[in-house]
Amino acid sequence: MRVVIVDAGGANTGSVRYAFERLDIDAALVTDAASIRAADRVILPGVGTAAQVMARLAQLDLVEVLRTLERPLLGICVGMQLLFDASEEGEVAGLGVLPGRVSRLAGGPGLRVPHMGWSTLRALRADPLIEGIDGEQAYFVHSYAAPVTDDCVMAGDHGQAFAAVVRRGHIAGTQFHPERSAGIGARVLRNFLSPAFEA
Repeated sequence: MRVVIVDAGGANTGSVRYAFERLDIDAALVTDAASIRAADRVILPGVGTAAQVMARLAQLDLVEVLRTLERPLLGICVGMQLLFDASEEGEVAGLGVLPGRVSRLAGGPGLRVPHMGWSTLRALRADPLIEGIDGEQAYFVHSYAAPVTDDCVMAGDHGQAFAAVVRRGHIAGTQFHPERSAGIGARVLRNFLSPAFEA
């Protein structure tokens, strides 16, 4: 299986690649359209701001490539947020492959923003991407989040419910970092690689 990681300039690309190595998958770090279109699975990681990552994708001329991609695509953290129409962070347009707008977490008494650390995942509906996962904890680092919409298969909570895992057809995303979420993160990545994901 050909798995590629889009080099969107985030500091987590190395750890994402290593997460696939632990699954015996040699995921290539790529910046060109041909490699992305030829892959069986595409990973869009993101660390930093939505504007920074979108600017990097525009610089690489990959925005339209990702918008029209017909291969399974998994966005991670900011990479997931960019699947949506827009982000309040920098008032930037996203890839627009999922409807909705990413907003800043409100926080609250005793709730710091950014939301950082282990937090519980709650399944909203069955999906091959989250097979075997519910009520588990994953590792989050984020100040912005996508809303809970019909595309949300798992929710998290940090003073408000937010989308922790999304899926629409071949497009998916995790707000948490699977590469830093131990066995749960590995399970999500294995599920994404599974033929059942495309069934």
